[in-house]
Amino acid sequence: MPQLTVRGVAPDMLIAASEALVRELADICACGTDNFTLDWLQTVSAIAGKRAATYPFVEVAWFERGAQTRDRMAEAITRHLLAVGVQEIEVAFKVYREDGYYVNGVRCDAL
Repeated sequence: MPQLTVRGVAPDMLIAASEALVRELADICACGTDNFTLDWLQTVSAIAGKRAATYPFVEVAWFERGAQTRDRMAEAITRHLLAVGVQEIEVAFKVYREDGYYVNGVRCDAL
């Protein structure tokens, strides 16, 4: 269920990194690659009344898997995106709770 939302990265760079990245993340999380979504957001940033480049940023929304897994995920995301030419990247994790996440109207802690 990890959902990666990416902004400030060219879509062709994200696509180039996506296959190997998702395979590695699936290994880290011990789940299938079909558990991941990887979404690219087209954003417009503005600073001082002018259009500005959007800073490269990845938000990972997931159910917490612990600091060691989180560290490995952040390192893998960073390494794969740097390898395709992204100059620098920040990664942040947003944690969902199973009792507040629903699939087809059913809470995940009830599945």
